[in-house]
Amino acid sequence: MKYIETLNYIHSLGAFSHKAGLGRITAVCQKLGNPQNNFKAIHIAGTNGKGSVSIFVSSALKAAGYKVGTFVSPYIVDFCERIQINGEYISQEDLCRLSQKVIDTKVELTEFEFITAVGFLYFSENNIDIAVLETGLGGRFDATNVIDAPRVSVIAKIGLDHTAILGDTIEQIAKEKCGIIKGNTVVTTHTQPQSAYDVIKSYSQNVITPNINDLTNVNTSVLGNSFTYKNQNYKTNLGGKYQVENALIAIETLKNCGLSVGEDNIKQGLKNAFIPARLEVVSQTPLIVIDGAHNPDGAYALYSVLKEYKNITAIVGVMRDKNYNEVLAKTLPLCENVVCVTPNVRRALPAKKLSTVARRYCKNIFVADSLDDALKIAKQNSNQIFIFGSLYLASEIRSLLNDK
Repeated sequence: MKYIETLNYIHSLGAFSHKAGLGRITAVCQKLGNPQNNFKAIHIAGTNGKGSVSIFVSSALKAAGYKVGTFVSPYIVDFCERIQINGEYISQEDLCRLSQKVIDTKVELTEFEFITAVGFLYFSENNIDIAVLETGLGGRFDATNVIDAPRVSVIAKIGLDHTAILGDTIEQIAKEKCGIIKGNTVVTTHTQPQSAYDVIKSYSQNVITPNINDLTNVNTSVLGNSFTYKNQNYKTNLGGKYQVENALIAIETLKNCGLSVGEDNIKQGLKNAFIPARLEVVSQTPLIVIDGAHNPDGAYALYSVLKEYKNITAIVGVMRDKNYNEVLAKTLPLCENVVCVTPNVRRALPAKKLSTVARRYCKNIFVADSLDDALKIAKQNSNQIFIFGSLYLASEIRSLLNDK
């Protein structure tokens, strides 16, 4: 199959087309020769921050000279972004070739199980030293959880998201995330609701959290952060206060993974790390920032940035099956104007319906028929534009802005 045909096939599988469980991914991996057993792994779960932690850790391991496979979800720019080795995306040709191998097993899979199997094959045949695996949803029944005990299990910030699948309490969601903890594996985590932390501790007595008393000289902005931790100075190009917390989890993960990673490697890795649409500044004049905030915890993180600015115009698009009301309630009172758009995906809430909800939190509401119109309206009203509400919107508008 050609690339577009391959993508169409993968997307046709559906996210929830089969009951949750590890039976299908175990079966397909067995037919493929269990490629997931041919490399070490660091396994990362969480509601928010797991993508940033994954990239911080991968970048530092690369700086230390390791051949690093990185498996992330979802993608922002290109589907091939989901499977990387040392920061380079899998080629379209390799994606097509390995997808055919998975198809030939004749095991019925969900979309995420399918791409996980492709990722395992790609990492195995390229003889990577270690894989940094980000879960897609939950942990216990996540397809990535077919691996043996990882070097480190990482639990990033836990919050309420995907409640229909994972449970509607922090404790229930934490239990699902902690399903990636195996045996005496080291577990790293950071600031959690006490109820979530109690669950993590019940799964492992080997839990390592950064010592916040060792954190000083913190300077944060959308353009990047700097801080001192345990008398070492660090910088990140990923901006926002919440990225300091993600960086601390990454530092402790790297120091406790049993691999040879020096302090200079960690510093270089944190500084080099980049993720599209994570408080990404695509223009400084006017200031245009794209962020993937789409759930309450993500909105709270974005709130900590928005409150530093005045006269903000927001371009917002959301999915109708997300807790968008809480996202809007947290962010829009800090905005002078809001431009509502409809992301180009079936799950999107129409801009007109979104505007009705948005009007509860901001008085100056606009409805745009296209992203082009949304940008024009935003620029006419402000020189500080923040775009958020959905990763689909982030991907779509990022592509448009790059074309411009």
